[in-house]
Amino acid sequence: MSEPSPNPPTTTTSSAARRPRVSLAIATALGLGYLPKAPGTWGSLGGVAISLGVAWITSRTMLQHVNMERTASFWTVDLQPSNVDYIVVVLIAILGVYVAGQAAKYAGKKDPQFVVIDEVSGQMIAYFSPFTLLNWKSFLLGFILFRVFDIWKPFPARQAESLPGGLGIMADDWIAGIYAALGLWIARALGL
Repeated sequence: MSEPSPNPPTTTTSSAARRPRVSLAIATALGLGYLPKAPGTWGSLGGVAISLGVAWITSRTMLQHVNMERTASFWTVDLQPSNVDYIVVVLIAILGVYVAGQAAKYAGKKDPQFVVIDEVSGQMIAYFSPFTLLNWKSFLLGFILFRVFDIWKPFPARQAESLPGGLGIMADDWIAGIYAALGLWIARALGL
């Protein structure tokens, strides 16, 4: 006669196997990272859209302060980023490290292609730096420069990818964003 097993098998779901839905939504920029062609470019465009929204909101406040709202906008008047813009960039960067790490852990890959919060964050750094003036030209040129530096990965961007977890996913794009911001500053200094 066989004895029953003292510990019958149970069905449990480990926390590692659960799908981190909120982290994936943010890490993919609300699904842009799942688009089949060039998810990094789509992520950068998401960064452009968020930057435009933030700049529009903060520029309205600045333009009202100097009584120029009826005759100007951030498209036509060179405005410097505000403290609110900098705060948004820092918050997205910090949140990006966490959600990118969670998404990478879930996918079992160091830097999954569908994670594009790094492109969003890097693109925003290109626009919201102390030496950038916001106008339509800077938004267009900043996008182009960021994509070039993100693909090229000049020193130390490629080395930054070896950092652990979400920090490694994000850091190379932050460096690309800094290079793009410097490119915008040079273009402005040259009168472009």
